[in-house]
Amino acid sequence: MNNWRLLPLETHNAFMNMAVDEAILTARISNIVPNTLRFYRWQPSAVSIGKFQIIENEVQIDSCQKHGVDIVRRITGGGTVYHDAEDEITYSVVANIHDLQTKDITVVYAKIYTGIAEALKILGINADFNQGDAKTCPNLTVNGKKISGSAQSHKKSTVLQHGTLLLDVDLEKMFTFLRVPWAKTCMEIVNVAKHKITSIKQETGKNITAMEAEKALVKGFQKSLNIKLVTSELTAFEHELAERLFKEKYSTEEWNFHGRTR
Repeated sequence: MNNWRLLPLETHNAFMNMAVDEAILTARISNIVPNTLRFYRWQPSAVSIGKFQIIENEVQIDSCQKHGVDIVRRITGGGTVYHDAEDEITYSVVANIHDLQTKDITVVYAKIYTGIAEALKILGINADFNQGDAKTCPNLTVNGKKISGSAQSHKKSTVLQHGTLLLDVDLEKMFTFLRVPWAKTCMEIVNVAKHKITSIKQETGKNITAMEAEKALVKGFQKSLNIKLVTSELTAFEHELAERLFKEKYSTEEWNFHGRTR
């Protein structure tokens, strides 16, 4: 059984959250740190867009600015996601691909999602892996409704996969900040989305806290990946790199709006 590093639940703004994930990826590529599982939340709420997306097509920019919702571009692909400060727990896995015993991207998704599915079982929910398609990253569903979505970046035999687990969901709030070109009104989107998105609270009728979800996720990942998670913290290298990425990349309009770095 291999030991992985566990970085316990913490809260940052969107720019620091993405900076930390990239710093861990860089450190793992250089073999400075072991495979790592991290949990975090967002304060304030935020919208993250995929690396290759055009922000004006995906985000209600004026609404985000009016309500103090951060907008950040990820280094991973995938679609636009609203991250609520209260209703979500986010995870990131950074691992050498050989330790996951596959080079197939879909298999990597499936292995990591198995950890989340095991956690959901602990919480009383049975979830299924959905392979996705050309337009949609693989995700985890409950009776056909998405409860967890993720995105990946691969560099030098190392994968970063980060994604969400919805504790609760307010669809009207969510689509105040996300742009859906075909919809004329927010409620038109909500009426469609309520058949496609669910949450732990909707499935169980219980208010599961982020800490309770984290405990279940730790157990789920240890079981599914046959690993032991050892609680630790960021290295000095990661702290310094994250601070630099925060200032020079993720806090900049060049990156978030145009996908360019200085």
